[in-house]
Amino acid sequence: MEQPVYHIPALLDETMSGLAIKPEGTYVDVTFGGGGHSRAILEHLGPKGRLIGMDQDMDAWANRLRDDRFTFAHANFAYLKNFVRYYGFTGVDGILADLGVSFHHFDAVERGFTFRADAPLDMRMNRNASFTARELLDTYSEERLADVLYLYGELRQSRRLAAAIVKSRPLKTTGELVDAVRPLLKASQEKKELSMVFQALRIEVNGELDALRRLLAQSLEVLNPGGRLAIITYHSLEDRLVKNFMRTGNIEGKQEKDFFGRVNTPWRVVTGKVVVPSAEEVERNPRSRSAKLRVAELIARPQHQQQ
Repeated sequence: MEQPVYHIPALLDETMSGLAIKPEGTYVDVTFGGGGHSRAILEHLGPKGRLIGMDQDMDAWANRLRDDRFTFAHANFAYLKNFVRYYGFTGVDGILADLGVSFHHFDAVERGFTFRADAPLDMRMNRNASFTARELLDTYSEERLADVLYLYGELRQSRRLAAAIVKSRPLKTTGELVDAVRPLLKASQEKKELSMVFQALRIEVNGELDALRRLLAQSLEVLNPGGRLAIITYHSLEDRLVKNFMRTGNIEGKQEKDFFGRVNTPWRVVTGKVVVPSAEEVERNPRSRSAKLRVAELIARPQHQQQ
């Protein structure tokens, strides 16, 4: 019997090129998942190289690599700095984050990530966490729910959708959620808009953007000078954060300029133009269609973050 695919790594060759892996370097794949990117990193490492694979979903443990150079950490990448220090490293030479949802999460329909099957309203990446999509939908005020749908799903009719959800409470399953919002969706746009609804809820349940902000800030403390940060994003909210951070060195994206008008930033952007999948890759892996890779090299740690 053919085993289901956990995840096909997006932009694999482009990511390895961007990381410019040093054979004796230390690297962190903060979204280990199915281990596709990590396997490729190990192929570029020599006997003294080291790799930490992080994932908050314990399902990824089954994919861990049997290699003395590899360490698996069951953790959210918001705690990157703690785990790098815990494993005895003073700095690393590269950090990789593939922020996409894996095949595994959509295929494990009982976890509630997809509208294509009826399942409990869960959506937790870390199943040890207590907060679920069901609790969100049943406890958030109509105004707060509308904000989530607008900010994280970029849904223009967010207020009407929120009102329909509140009217349909309590909601227990993804099917009940779909039934609540379907009358407000255009038939031609139904799949797209349902995807946006589920994306918004998933981001809120898992605190994804806050975790990304923390990862970016900690990369300045964890990377060695000359180390590289490679991040693959899948929607504009993530990409905007990453792009602004790599250009300015701060989460807010505020430009600080020197006397000559040059932007003061600890980064050198390696991918001057965002890297997207080739037509051939999209044909092989349709879920990579919206992937965008950005890579930056740390010139020097900001003075207040130097060890």
